[in-house]
Amino acid sequence: MEVLVLGAGNVGRAIAYDLSKDFEVWVGDKSRERLNAVEDFANTIKVDASDFNKLVDTMRKFDLIVGALPGKFGFATLKAAIKAQRDLVDISFMPENPMELRDDAEKAQVTIIVDAGFAPGLSNILLGRIYQELDELKEGIIRVGGLPKIAKPPLYYKITWSPYDLIEEYTRKARIIKNGEIVEVDPLEKIEKVKIKDFEFEEFVSDGLRTLLDNIRAEHLEERTLRWPGHLEKIKVLRELGFFKPENIDFTLKVIAPLMQYESDDFSIMEVYGRGTINGKEKEIHYFLYDEAKEGFTSMARVTSFTAAIIARLVAERSCVYGVIPPEILGMRADTFTRIINELKERGITIERW
Repeated sequence: MEVLVLGAGNVGRAIAYDLSKDFEVWVGDKSRERLNAVEDFANTIKVDASDFNKLVDTMRKFDLIVGALPGKFGFATLKAAIKAQRDLVDISFMPENPMELRDDAEKAQVTIIVDAGFAPGLSNILLGRIYQELDELKEGIIRVGGLPKIAKPPLYYKITWSPYDLIEEYTRKARIIKNGEIVEVDPLEKIEKVKIKDFEFEEFVSDGLRTLLDNIRAEHLEERTLRWPGHLEKIKVLRELGFFKPENIDFTLKVIAPLMQYESDDFSIMEVYGRGTINGKEKEIHYFLYDEAKEGFTSMARVTSFTAAIIARLVAERSCVYGVIPPEILGMRADTFTRIINELKERGITIERW
């Protein structure tokens, strides 16, 4: 089977590396420099994701597609896979609602797994398992962070992804479930301290629930993103002073982005918590993950790409139905959940439960 990985960034490179053990892998990107970095374990092909028709034609040459492109290309990638009638596993954080394409995917008889990375992705899978085990879910909290080991002042954060996407986390309204209803909240309205294991963080409410808003019934459900103490208050001041307004953001990032670019290994941390009932009795379930950079891959690339690669294997085996499938559905299937967790463990990513 020939697999095309779209995008040769840190995550796309790690996906291709993992899949190359079992498939003939091709990596598509418009940058020859990025493609050169994967030639030791994958074939390469120049692809311009902004050319829809050429993207469709390229997809038709392969059996399975894995999308690791920036979010702005995500929805078009889904449409292209449907038109090409090729299965797709995608990790891009697209602004559009991918579930709008569910009927089109079913008619084309293709399987598309969306949000198949770390968070959203693995976070959904873990919450889906909790939801399936409980008779009723009263509260669900996802806490997640990708952080530098060294918290360097003045902003105590290292950028490993798009600076514009980072700032959008602080300006875009976050959707949560409160009292059983979907509501929008200011992400920085409530900055709280939290201790997880031996770590002390600050957290804010982030807009990462996405498909969970429609597929999980709960009284209260939210995602909170973790930062080192001292970061969020400074970010909030900059936002309130207008530095993140569209007309100012380019200038602002020229000033602050270099302050968040320095040498430090990263780590990934996630806690997924659910509280509800089983047979009328109160029950709490916790999942916890901690991972560090290894074997030339950042931790965030590992937890994102390995999750996607494992899901891609499931799709290659025809283990999923046609349509657009959110990752929480995978977590609700006990056998699929167990396989994902076990395969992550084989790659050195252990998930604790208590």
